[in-house]
Amino acid sequence: MRAEVSRIQSRLETTTIYVTHDQTEAMTLGDRVAVMRAGILQQVDTPKSLYERPDNLFVAGFIGSPSMNFFTGSIEGDRLRLPFVDFTLDDVHKRALQAGHARGEVIVGVRPEHFEDAALVGDQASHGVTFEAPIDVTESMGAEVYAYFGYEGGDVSHDELRDLAVDTGAADLPGGGGRAVVRLDAETSVQPGERAKLWMDTSRIQFFHPEDGRAMRADEGSTSAPAEVPQEAGQPPA
Repeated sequence: MRAEVSRIQSRLETTTIYVTHDQTEAMTLGDRVAVMRAGILQQVDTPKSLYERPDNLFVAGFIGSPSMNFFTGSIEGDRLRLPFVDFTLDDVHKRALQAGHARGEVIVGVRPEHFEDAALVGDQASHGVTFEAPIDVTESMGAEVYAYFGYEGGDVSHDELRDLAVDTGAADLPGGGGRAVVRLDAETSVQPGERAKLWMDTSRIQFFHPEDGRAMRADEGSTSAPAEVPQEAGQPPA
């Protein structure tokens, strides 16, 4: 049905506003997507930009399936310590943290697809870091495998993520914290109940301010603020 709606819209060549709670519909049908939270406009951009450059925790967690993993990270000199691994920050990371005036702790976001079975990484290994993790569950999706691993400490508690959990129904599920999901190549030999050697692409991690949830990026002079609907506006944003 999405493909048919897209064909009709293209054939009619008319601007269309499509309202949905389904991110797949939004990402596949929209040339530009507006993400709302409690009636407040969070970000308007292309689907690609929303995925690669979310302005805040809510947008980052809403876009992508499975959704982005969030961890509390500690900055110690030029190193970032996560609950399951630590590594040296590169210049891009350092500029992002300086732009956001980050000190001590920071929220780190890593998408499931930016992990891999370390045995399958090959030449890309130098762009990331390898670590061992206990695998709880695996789900074979045919073309890929989802694997879940547990970790101690480093959970993130933030209003934006709580709102997102309520919106998606995740707040009603038992358990929750201390578990991450990764997307692995279908050729992986990772098995539940075993410790697996995983690889994380450190060049793709994202930083968010622990207080207000805004993204911190190296190419901006300050953290990105969520867009709000102007009080004097006579019409809702399109």
